[in-house]
Amino acid sequence: MTSISRRSLLQATAASAVGVGALGVLGTAGTAAAEPRGTGYLVGAGKGDMTGAIAGQGMMGYSDMEQVAEGLLQRTWARAYVIADAATGKRVLFITADIACVFTSHHRTLLTELAKRYGDTYTAHNVNINATHNHNSCGGTAWDYAYVLAAKGHRHNSFRAELDGLLDAVAAAHASLAPGTLELGHAELHDASANRSMAAFELNPADERRHFPNAIDPQVTAIRLRQGGRTIGEITWFATHGTSLTDANFLIGPDNKGYASYLGEQRDPGIVAAHAQTNAGDMTPNLWLRKMHPGGPTSDNRTNRLLIGQRQDRAGQAALAAARPMSAVRIDSATRYVDMANVSISGHYTPHGKAARTSPAMMGAAAAATSQEDNTRSQLGFLNEGVRNEFAMLLGAGATATPDPWIVDNQAPKAILFPLGILPPRPWIEQTLPVQLIRIGDLVLAALPTESTIVAGLRIRRTVADALGVPLENVLLQGYSNGYSQYTVTPEEYLSQQYEGGETLFGRWTLCAYMQELDRMARAMVRGSRLPAGRRPADTSGLQPDLLPAQPADTPMPGRRFGDVVSTVPASVRAGTTLRVSFCGAYPTNRIRRGAQTAGYFAVEKFTGTGWTVAFDDDHAATELKWERPGGSASASKITVTWRIPRDAAGDYRIRYYGDAKAPNGKLRPISGTTGRIKVG
Repeated sequence: MTSISRRSLLQATAASAVGVGALGVLGTAGTAAAEPRGTGYLVGAGKGDMTGAIAGQGMMGYSDMEQVAEGLLQRTWARAYVIADAATGKRVLFITADIACVFTSHHRTLLTELAKRYGDTYTAHNVNINATHNHNSCGGTAWDYAYVLAAKGHRHNSFRAELDGLLDAVAAAHASLAPGTLELGHAELHDASANRSMAAFELNPADERRHFPNAIDPQVTAIRLRQGGRTIGEITWFATHGTSLTDANFLIGPDNKGYASYLGEQRDPGIVAAHAQTNAGDMTPNLWLRKMHPGGPTSDNRTNRLLIGQRQDRAGQAALAAARPMSAVRIDSATRYVDMANVSISGHYTPHGKAARTSPAMMGAAAAATSQEDNTRSQLGFLNEGVRNEFAMLLGAGATATPDPWIVDNQAPKAILFPLGILPPRPWIEQTLPVQLIRIGDLVLAALPTESTIVAGLRIRRTVADALGVPLENVLLQGYSNGYSQYTVTPEEYLSQQYEGGETLFGRWTLCAYMQELDRMARAMVRGSRLPAGRRPADTSGLQPDLLPAQPADTPMPGRRFGDVVSTVPASVRAGTTLRVSFCGAYPTNRIRRGAQTAGYFAVEKFTGTGWTVAFDDDHAATELKWERPGGSASASKITVTWRIPRDAAGDYRIRYYGDAKAPNGKLRPISGTTGRIKVG
């Protein structure tokens, strides 16, 4: 595998960007666009590092208070794409983020920041932010109490890092916009997912089950963005959960989809390669559920991440190998904010043909069991006794509101465990949620802020395909988009009250409400109109209790100085082996070392004959970092860097550590440490 540093990649991307202002097509950032000229597409792509706190703060994905970050496996990235119609000026900004969830906090704040920089170029209608849903990103980045419990409050440092990464990606994509082409391709992938909720899936009608003969969604869809003969971007969609790494993992990283993106970008550093989600609600990467690899390599979480990532990378390349130019140039988009706690639904969209409605968000008892196929222990620790419920009690959960009888009836047969939509001091999740429809040439994305099962996704896709008169294979459910409200299952699946049904918050008819809204939006799009966006969610960033104690000032390990190597480092090692080196360091979260402007947390450097150059950085798949408090210390830190030495590595290397030590007055000072020369052969 060719190694390339994170900073080199960012520099190469910036150097290759074509200035939009020079084309006379669009204005520079922060100014109004000039009159569009020409025909065809304009395309741009860019990346941004969105890695937040890598140590000492709760992680996001499993909602487990015991899963507190202890280091870095690989960095998390935002990958942004701008696709515009050169003739009309219509455009779409599509961003895939290596995080567990996109929350209202991300969506609303990003739109505000984009308006400051680009005016009305990017709006709620044409911006889509979606998550790969890896379960090992930084926690506490929501404004919703239900989603910051495990992190003991809102973690502004990680939130700001994620937002800045999104903005960096958009800036790079916007600046690189130039005339180009789009190609669309399809393939299938049958060995990267399994259905983790078969009891629910089997309740669906036979024709829908026949659509998925192995109870999985094997469709792979990919688009390629070119400028001239050069590929600048690739987006691949496939449904599988970001749970290769279980809740036993304590390192921040991007899981299987992020690894698939990494492989594509290692192969060609000039490409921004995203692997986006679709209807992955009941799709797990743990293939032992299908007895495809019982006790085999995919049951090991580290190996599973690599294998499932490799398979998605190969399937994406197969889809792109079959890709053909879009048949027409067309860009359209629309967003509606819907109060999902109060939707009246026509019988046209319900299986029994009767009118129905949604209710305020209620978490079911089935949610307490979690997805046992993907977790190693029960989550929802905030419901337990003792320290775990401090945050919940502070917010008023001790005086839990009792749902009205109509809500209980509406949510039946769910046994309501936690009435999120009516808890004090305000609902614990956002209930006004964005529903979005995007058309990019032949491809249509129906974007929802949920985790939808494959049959729920199929019903959405059929509804939109019928309304727009397009082939079903060219309509995707773009899940995990612009917000988060847990799951959406079919009304039939809901009856079994598996984990996914217990987490379908707005009741049995949630899917039907989304179908009704998207049908209305699609029919308006056919007419050339757009329904009013509606009231956007409020900014609720103000009231954010925080129970995470501050970390003390840093002290070195006894008898050591900051930066000292505190482990034995061999003078020579063999290629293909693993080397671990420990340093006397500082608390990594004193400063978020994000983006090209920093040296990161560590680097493996190679001697070139005249000096040292970075060969493997802290984003490389061959490296990782672990932080710990040695000997029970409350203020000392030991930083261990692991380097799995590639078999083709040869030469003289050294490992360098970078950190920031906090003094008692709170002031930070940079520290570093370096090993001696290590010969690899």
